Amino acid sequence: MTNWLPSLQTGSGPLYVRIADEAEMAIKAGQLAHGVKLPPQRDLAYDIGVTIGTISRAYALLRERGLVTGEVGRGTYVQATGSDTDHPSRDPISITYGGTRTIAPPPGKLRFDTTAAIDVGQAETVGQIMAEIAKAHPGEISSYTRTLSPDWLEAGRRWLSAGNWMPDAEQILPQLGVHAGVNAVVAAVSGAGDRIVCEHLTYSQIARSATLMGRQITLVDSDDDGILPADFERVCAREHPKAAFIMSSGQNPTLSCLPLQRRKDIIDIARRYNVWLIEDYLYGGMIADGIPLLAELAPDRTFLLNGLSKSVAAGVRGGWVACPPHMSQRVRVTQKMVTGGLPFLLAELSARLVLSGAANDIRDAVISEIGAREKQVRQLFAGHAFRSRPRLPFLWLKLAEPWLSGTFKQAVLDADVLIDDEDEFKPARSAKVFHHVRIGFSEGRDRAIAIEGLKTVRRVLDQSPVGTSAIV
Repeated sequence: MTNWLPSLQTGSGPLYVRIADEAEMAIKAGQLAHGVKLPPQRDLAYDIGVTIGTISRAYALLRERGLVTGEVGRGTYVQATGSDTDHPSRDPISITYGGTRTIAPPPGKLRFDTTAAIDVGQAETVGQIMAEIAKAHPGEISSYTRTLSPDWLEAGRRWLSAGNWMPDAEQILPQLGVHAGVNAVVAAVSGAGDRIVCEHLTYSQIARSATLMGRQITLVDSDDDGILPADFERVCAREHPKAAFIMSSGQNPTLSCLPLQRRKDIIDIARRYNVWLIEDYLYGGMIADGIPLLAELAPDRTFLLNGLSKSVAAGVRGGWVACPPHMSQRVRVTQKMVTGGLPFLLAELSARLVLSGAANDIRDAVISEIGAREKQVRQLFAGHAFRSRPRLPFLWLKLAEPWLSGTFKQAVLDADVLIDDEDEFKPARSAKVFHHVRIGFSEGRDRAIAIEGLKTVRRVLDQSPVGTSAIV
C-alpha cells in the first residue's frame, strides 16, 4: 500500500474532483504504479482532513475513469494505463480498459478473459465465401445497404430457432453482433432516464452501453438457477423498468439456466408490469438444453438475440434479433441511429455461412473442441468449487479462502495468464461479493497451450496469496 497523499493547495472545484484529478496525474506520471493499493478511505480522509464521503466520491470517480479497480474488503488498486512507467518498453496505446478487462494485453500473456469461438480453421471457409460475394456483388459492396435480402432474414430465422420452434421471418433483423443488437433494442423500447433490469452478475458491457445512452440500471437478485421471480416483481413494482436483459440459458458468467416454471413466472410478471424482455441466447444456443425460450413462451414481449461470435467466428460480427410483432421497423430505425447501419458484406457473409450449412459445421467443430477442453477443466480443478458445462468455453470458479477475486486475478496475471474477476460482470454498484472468477479457455488453436494455461491457474489457486509474488 502506498503512502501517497494528494495536494489540495491548488486547483478549484469540488474537493472530490480535485482529489481524483491529483490521483490521475500521479498515475499517469508513474508515481502511482500499476497494482499499487491506494490508502484506505478512512485513513486518507483523516490524513488530509476531509470526510470519508469525499474520499468515497473521489475513488468512485477514478473507477469511472477506468484508472482503478476495487472490491469490498480488499481495497482500491491502480490499473494499468498507457503511461505506466513500470513497463517503459510497452506501446503507450496498447493498454486500455473496458470495465476491469485489458482490451489489448501485454505481450506474452495467455488470454483466458475471452470466450470467442475457438480457431478450428474457419478462416479458410470465411475467406472463400467472401471472395464469392465480392465477385457476385461488386455494386452492393461499394454502396450502402438500403434493403434486407430475404436470405438474411431466413438465415436469422434458422439461427434463432430452438427445438421445433422458429420465429417468423418478417420479425427478423440482421445485426452487427448481439451486443449491437441489444443496444438497438434498448434504444427502441426506452428513453433517457428509463430503467433496465440486470442481474448482479451479467455481461456488463450491455449495462455500460445502456448507461452511455442515458438509461439507468436496476439490479435483480438471482440464485444458482438464475433470476428470482419474487425479486423481479419487487423491482418491477418499485422501479417501473422498461426492459429486462436476461441470458436465459448459459448465463454469463454463472452458467445458470432458468427452469421452465421460473421462465413462466418472469413472463407473467413482465406482462403485468409492461416490461419488455431482451433474451440473449448467445450461449444458450450452444447448450441447446431443450427448455422453451422466453421468446417462444412470450413472442409478444420478447426480443430474442443470437449470433456467431462464440460458436463460429467472433471477427465476423454476425447476429440477428427476432422482434415482437410490429416492433421490427422501430428496431431497424434505432439500429441505424445507434450503429450507423448494416454492412452488406457482413450480412451476406453471415447469411451464407448459415444457409450453406458451414456455420453448423464450424459450430459442431468448436463445440467438440470445447468439450475436450472442458473435460480437462473438470480434472484439473477437481477438489475446488466451480461450475462448467461441456458445450461452453468458460468456468465460474469459487475461490478458496483467503483469496479475493481481484487479488487472484492479479496473481494469475503475474503468472502470464489473463482472467476476469467478478467486477468485470457487475453492471452497477453492488454490495454483493461473490469471491468468484471467470476463466475462459477458448484461446488459441493449440489445445495443449490452453491446458498448460489452466494448469498455471490451478497452481496459483493452490498457493497462499502471500506467496504469489514468487510464482512463475
